[in-house]
Amino acid sequence: MASKKDAGRRIPVTVLTGFLGSGKTTLLNHLLSSTEHKMKFAVIENEFGDVGIDENIIVESSEETLIEVMNGCLCCTVRGDLTDVLTGMYDRIKEFDGVIIETTGLADPAPVAQTFFVDDDVVQRYNLDGIITVVDAKHVIQHIDDEKPEGVENEAVEQLAFADRIILNKIDLVNEEQIQNVEQRIKTINSSASIYQTTNSVIDPKHLINIGSFDLERTLEMDPEFLDTESEHEHDQRVTSISSRFEGALNVNKLDQWIREIIQTKANDLFRYKGVLAVKGMEQKFVFQGVHMLFQGDFSWEISPWKDGETRECRFVFIGRDLDHEGLKAGLMACKAENLRFKEGDLVYANIGEFTPGRIIKCWDDGNPYRVEIMNEEKSNVWVPIDTDQFVRPMK
Repeated sequence: MASKKDAGRRIPVTVLTGFLGSGKTTLLNHLLSSTEHKMKFAVIENEFGDVGIDENIIVESSEETLIEVMNGCLCCTVRGDLTDVLTGMYDRIKEFDGVIIETTGLADPAPVAQTFFVDDDVVQRYNLDGIITVVDAKHVIQHIDDEKPEGVENEAVEQLAFADRIILNKIDLVNEEQIQNVEQRIKTINSSASIYQTTNSVIDPKHLINIGSFDLERTLEMDPEFLDTESEHEHDQRVTSISSRFEGALNVNKLDQWIREIIQTKANDLFRYKGVLAVKGMEQKFVFQGVHMLFQGDFSWEISPWKDGETRECRFVFIGRDLDHEGLKAGLMACKAENLRFKEGDLVYANIGEFTPGRIIKCWDDGNPYRVEIMNEEKSNVWVPIDTDQFVRPMK
């Protein structure tokens, strides 16, 4: 438990930034679930899309307040909302050990940091402790070198430039030579920030919290217009998000097939995609996340399963360049669980390399439309992934 704090203390704030898919939410989960620091945090979560995903992925705990600032980017359209949230929640969290702000992966951290120096109410109550930038070791150079239209900032570069500490994450996906190249590129942008190498964003919290590292003087040397409240941050208009939520459940095998198809053709332009989904025949929620061609999805045991009476729904967001919004929506909707053609006890031919006689013994088993008992000596059981003639046919 946090100790009693003086009413007039300034609460330290950590800004957690980094490009899409770098591992910010994973790092935040480690901080919130760590038993080492015994600290209590308020969390402000920002997402670029219209539908929140991360509040379903962040580990649940009674020891912190979770507040999500949705729809937009803290560095521009909802910057005023950040001030309102900080001011409004102060009385509830003034005995907390700190505030962690996780920005969207497309945020320039400078305007977020600026909030703690230009708004009198915020200045009196909060102190910017440090800016932590999480870096995807496999993809960061690609984003640093991304050519932007004239007048548009490169967010990946800005996030590195303003960092007090840099978490070089996903080092398990690259070799030692690549790590050295990435670190050299980072140091050409920011030579003063300490770099910590991590896998799965695992790091001792002492390197991130209560570090007293934000240096206004250094920041002003780098960006003399840092305190100019009239300056604007312009996003690359080619980069958009498509997000949606709908009631109902998916066939996870259709989803896997569809995701693998689109990453074959759009991987370079798919900066980030993630979702929390209801899967037919499963009590656990399915969490999928991807960055470019790297995709992972599984049933989560860390977040609460579907409760009795809870409306099962699917939430997803794709963020990338030149996205086909309607095509992505239609593709996901096509993954909805199908109405089944067969029932338990029906005789069918199941495709196990060749079509072989079998009997349906269960519908929607472990996320699959059917479990079929093959009519052989072993009475083998197989799953049918999708209810089409490609996998199962009626026995006539």
